[in-house]
Amino acid sequence: MTRVGIVLFFLGALCSSLKGDLTEQNRPNVLFIVVDDLNDWVGCLDGHPNAKTPHIDRLASEGVLFSNAHCQSPICNPSRTSFLFGTRPSSNGFYGNSPTPAESPSFREEFVSLPRHFRRNGYKTFTTGKLYHASQLPEDDFEVVGPRPGQWIELDKEVQVDRPDHMHWLWDFGPQSYDETKFSDYVDASWIIEQLEEDHDRPFFMSIGFYRPHVPFFSPERIYNQPEFSGELQLPPVKADDRDDISAYAQKLIYSPHPASHGWMEAKNNLKWQEALRAYLACVHWTDEQLGRVLNALQNSAHADNTLIVFFADHGFHLGEKRHWAKWTLWERSTRVPLIIRDPKGLCGVVSDRPVELLGIYPTLVEMCGLEENPKLEGQSLVPLLEDPEADWPHPAITTLYEGNHSVRTARWRYIHYANGDEELYDHWVDPHEWTNLASHPDYEGQLESLSALLPKTNRPQVAK
Repeated sequence: MTRVGIVLFFLGALCSSLKGDLTEQNRPNVLFIVVDDLNDWVGCLDGHPNAKTPHIDRLASEGVLFSNAHCQSPICNPSRTSFLFGTRPSSNGFYGNSPTPAESPSFREEFVSLPRHFRRNGYKTFTTGKLYHASQLPEDDFEVVGPRPGQWIELDKEVQVDRPDHMHWLWDFGPQSYDETKFSDYVDASWIIEQLEEDHDRPFFMSIGFYRPHVPFFSPERIYNQPEFSGELQLPPVKADDRDDISAYAQKLIYSPHPASHGWMEAKNNLKWQEALRAYLACVHWTDEQLGRVLNALQNSAHADNTLIVFFADHGFHLGEKRHWAKWTLWERSTRVPLIIRDPKGLCGVVSDRPVELLGIYPTLVEMCGLEENPKLEGQSLVPLLEDPEADWPHPAITTLYEGNHSVRTARWRYIHYANGDEELYDHWVDPHEWTNLASHPDYEGQLESLSALLPKTNRPQVAK
């Protein structure tokens, strides 16, 4: 448990864990908050010494922080499809950023999304920002739809003018000087605040998708120039020969020409690396500010005592770790995400270090809100850990990168099995950076066998439109 986690654990004694029986009249509201590309660089996870996230930390002090939570895919569309429909990529066939569920009516006939399930159970559903990939919404999920900014805001101005030709235009970072109220995440937060200030005649499911810290790492100048982000920042630990013990198949699988190369970031005495870290941390703080505005609005509303909050990121993000940038890997930096669940009638300020999946959010909310069950959900409800964060938990966290490539994360181990049979094994008790692949060592044959038994048994082909 982290230093911050220990503090939060003892704060838990201050909060009640008693809940009354639910009826249709007193079902809780849900505030569902998703952040794009946020790794563990938040204060309550001790992710980076320069991280400034007082509002995420505050939310953790009011709920249960899952310190070992993992996404089901390190890519936007399949991750979001997985947690919104309650099925694994290997079961639903969504592996890349196209098609989206909105473009796949046959898929939506087979599976029911989380917001649609809430709507069918009498909830009023709202959304703004990026919930589904590319902000595309399937029919019948939401009754009320707010702003849905895409991935290009016309007010943004290029900062890194010397990017290599191969680098996608999204790979830019630095401050922006236009009016802060015109930033998309500010606009989305303002819309949610307006909805929270209203009275509602039935329980609501209200979702907001914050876009930053997704690339380009653009934050307002005021944020970028704060003292916490100036000067020399601590670089992530990187081992020069880190990837020498992984297969050629794995090297090819994670390669993309679009992001920055680590060599470019290291050039000129790590100048670009420092700038990118500063911009990323500034974006994280900017989103944290918007979260604070939303939390304050909820606290001051008539809904404060009857609203569940779920806060998490869709996947992690490399900023040089394992000499990689962006996501698209089966390593810890891509799969691990912040996850906080706040029940105003439940435990607060406690940490669970059990390996959990974003796939568990759907069944957790179904159980907490007393909805009818969805029999096609594959995830494990997190309610046992919300009641006892140290409860026995035999379930691993499984992440899939394209068809047939899987990672299994337990409390101690990360096991990766690629579609061609190549393997990786890391012992997190002694190797938290995943620098030493133990898969070829004869002493670990038994461990490989037991972990491989946890791999998905189904590998559905890529879904078609």
